[in-house]
Amino acid sequence: MNEIRVLIADDHPLFRKGLRTLLASMPQTVVIGEATTGREAVELAQTLEPDVLLLDLQMPDGGGLGAIRELAIRRADARILVVTLFDDDESVFTALKAGARGYVLKDADEAEMMRAIEAVAQGEAIFSPAIAARLMDYFAASRAAQPDSAFPDLTDREREILILIARGLANAQIADELSISLKTVRNHASNIFNKLHVTDRLQAALRAREAGLH
Repeated sequence: MNEIRVLIADDHPLFRKGLRTLLASMPQTVVIGEATTGREAVELAQTLEPDVLLLDLQMPDGGGLGAIRELAIRRADARILVVTLFDDDESVFTALKAGARGYVLKDADEAEMMRAIEAVAQGEAIFSPAIAARLMDYFAASRAAQPDSAFPDLTDREREILILIARGLANAQIADELSISLKTVRNHASNIFNKLHVTDRLQAALRAREAGLH
């Protein structure tokens, strides 16, 4: 395998040190830079053009998700491996939708981390076993729920927004996720409440989860 040039983006010095030690034990990898904020990650990724960007989600100044979204625009070929503590559905799916190529947890062992870095460098998608299991459970639940048969009065867009409401996203987050205006989200939410005969977001979320939409 050709040399893998790696950029580390994490605001915890001890974790960066641990990654450097691990990468130093891999003869085919070389660390070409380190970033401690989301903004630095974007700037260095554009300047240094690493083969793999190891990126934490929780960082100052834009954070990891902001960096992924910006790099999707500025450098669409960026190969980003998320390395984080967060394994909740929202973090996982938002990062993957934004453009991350892989997602591993910080408690991964050395062999798993090495395998993930090599896979992403080769253009593959890879996940920690726990994340892979979560993805499989999510899609299995989605198929079992048969969402098309739930709430037939809802339009496709209303159903999409209801799912995001059930995941706990606020209106502003939904607007950002779907690239629509906040006013449009509010109008759709009002229509959803009327069609489901509920009065607030919590009741709508509960109805959605009972129907398997989440």
